[in-house]
Amino acid sequence: MKNILMLLFSFLCFFQAQPQELSVNQKQIVAVVHSDLNKFQNLRDFCIAPNEKEAFFTIQSPNQELSKIVCVKNKKWDNPVILPFCDGYSYLEPFLSSDGTRLYFASDRPKDKSETLKSDFDIWFVERKDKNSEWSTPINIGSAVNSKNDEFYPTLSDNNNLYFTKDSKLGLGKDDIYYCQWNGANYSKPILLSTNINSEGYEFNAFISKDENLLIYTKYNAKDGFGSGDLYMAKRGIDGEWQAAENLSNTINSKYMEYCPFYNNETNTLYFTSKRSNLAPKSFQNIQQYQEYITSGENGLSKIYKIKIKL
Repeated sequence: MKNILMLLFSFLCFFQAQPQELSVNQKQIVAVVHSDLNKFQNLRDFCIAPNEKEAFFTIQSPNQELSKIVCVKNKKWDNPVILPFCDGYSYLEPFLSSDGTRLYFASDRPKDKSETLKSDFDIWFVERKDKNSEWSTPINIGSAVNSKNDEFYPTLSDNNNLYFTKDSKLGLGKDDIYYCQWNGANYSKPILLSTNINSEGYEFNAFISKDENLLIYTKYNAKDGFGSGDLYMAKRGIDGEWQAAENLSNTINSKYMEYCPFYNNETNTLYFTSKRSNLAPKSFQNIQQYQEYITSGENGLSKIYKIKIKL
């Protein structure tokens, strides 16, 4: 009897330890956000208001010498507008606050207004009174968060805790995920997330959920990956600690780079950037046909994708 009970206990423990399957509607597939964006050679970084009436993303030149944040309103994808504060420096990785009054981003603009040379990448934000108001001039989030190293990809939970990527020799790898706690007035010093999230490799572009219980980010060339960078998801346990991250499966990931995730829990839609391509040798009748083929659908340098998925 004792052996039977031990066998039964082991059996139950095995099934409890298995990762939960992702709730993916099999009728839903990964698709580009909108075909009107095919005109851009290099797209990345995406955030959208909960009601989806405003979306922000980054457009870049092929080799990323130019990087600007643009906005579309009311899903008019054919009419994106470069945000007015995007000057001669690089601007990327926008994140809109829950109330829509702040837009966070990364930039190499000078920290001091009297300077003209570009800086390392810091986290900045702009403010507005409401969605019909103009954005302010960029405001540096401050030295508690920013350093002489590069800080990238800001996302915030509803309690204003800030998650971001940091390039620092003090981390586990070259790029790691950190967070700063908000006490109502100031941010704490950056805190490195545990080895359930970070490793000696590359971890970057972390999206934090509003309730701070879900983290989606990219791991580069991980052992259980499908190639290049893959999206992973981690959940916070009942003890408040992050559980081991799981690969989001080959329904979402490919042999190409997947990065820059954003999840809208109002619509159960995951948005992300991918460098995937399905180009194949073929003949063309003219240049126009060739040009359409290399830029349409999944083809191009990088594009923004979406999938309906309950996380």
